[in-house]
Amino acid sequence: MALQKTNAARLLDAAGISYTLVPYEVDEEHLEASHVAEQLGEELDRVFKTLVLRGDRTGLFVCVVPGSTEVDLKVAARISGNKNCAMIPLKELLPLTGYIRGGCSPIGMKKAYPTFIHESALLYDTIYVSAGVRGLQICIAPQPLIEFVGAGFYPF
Repeated sequence: MALQKTNAARLLDAAGISYTLVPYEVDEEHLEASHVAEQLGEELDRVFKTLVLRGDRTGLFVCVVPGSTEVDLKVAARISGNKNCAMIPLKELLPLTGYIRGGCSPIGMKKAYPTFIHESALLYDTIYVSAGVRGLQICIAPQPLIEFVGAGFYPF
């Protein structure tokens, strides 16, 4: 059975970027990256989560970090040109990005927000990010992803 292409996958196709769609079993009670990594049989640091934050100066921006990592708000504020920042409220995620919790992809949000990808992505040949729906990940080389979303680096 062919996997249903998501908007994120169609955008990568249109750009000629190679990737693989990888399904996994969704558990509505456990949407965290550790569950996804376990389902994929991958190490947690190769499964990246996409987090949307709001800065006091620049507005919305995105951090893509390894599943084992929490966003350091001081670092996130500094790299994004803000004095301080916070995660957006969950109820704002869908209207602002077009995505829901557990299915937020750095690819194909409603608007192109400034994006920062954790430097550790470059340690791997491929990483996993959400394909834009729960139950489906995109396995992609980090460099083409970084270039496609125009990302800066989120330092160690």
